[in-house]
Amino acid sequence: MADLHIQGLHKYYGQNHVVKGIDLVIPSGEFTVLVGQSGCGKSTLLRVLHGLLPPSAGEVRRRESLRLGMMFQRPHMLRIQAWRHVALGLWLAGHPWAQARERSYLALERVGLQGFGNHFPREISGGMQMRVSIARALVTDPNLLLMDEPFGALDEITRDSLNVQLQDLWRREQRTVVFVTHSIAEAVYLSTRIVVMSPRPGRIVKIIDSPLPAERTLALRDTPEFTALAHEVREALADGHHEH
Repeated sequence: MADLHIQGLHKYYGQNHVVKGIDLVIPSGEFTVLVGQSGCGKSTLLRVLHGLLPPSAGEVRRRESLRLGMMFQRPHMLRIQAWRHVALGLWLAGHPWAQARERSYLALERVGLQGFGNHFPREISGGMQMRVSIARALVTDPNLLLMDEPFGALDEITRDSLNVQLQDLWRREQRTVVFVTHSIAEAVYLSTRIVVMSPRPGRIVKIIDSPLPAERTLALRDTPEFTALAHEVREALADGHHEH
């Protein structure tokens, strides 16, 4: 079963051709990573998949009853307590405030932030703010979670920690994830499938199924299998440059 079918997708901004001829199927329960250099149209493609932007040509077909969650590059937390930030979307969607509060605390617990629901943004770290954003995306119980380079602005140690937590969360809950990054190591560590994109206009150069085990720790990055997969991604990125 697939959550999304993308066929012949193009996106223009004026005369600027951003995304070109994308044909892609997003299988249910897979962790698909879009990897490519900055400016290649990954974020634009993600917004079209969500419906935030219309395609200029082609189509995106979504599985019936599909619920989407979206996480952006920065947390953009309001100056309110963490639980309120998570609960706000539920409340605006018509859920009673008491129910929204209860669900927000449960979502914070799922991302390891039990005990931090009453904290304000100034009282928690950047990594914790990103976890609040993950909780906000999860609280509506989406089938498909779209993540637009959420850890790119964080330091390497915090980023590694969040990669581990996100991979563990995906393995437990088996939601469909489409994750955007320009980090090869992040793409290889997180994914079950890697979609390599060319420079703008972004098109698919290669789709690589990951042979790595489902259970992962950071020690995996020191293995020959990880190195070989990273090399395959790097070569595909280079091929995309050469064809432009």
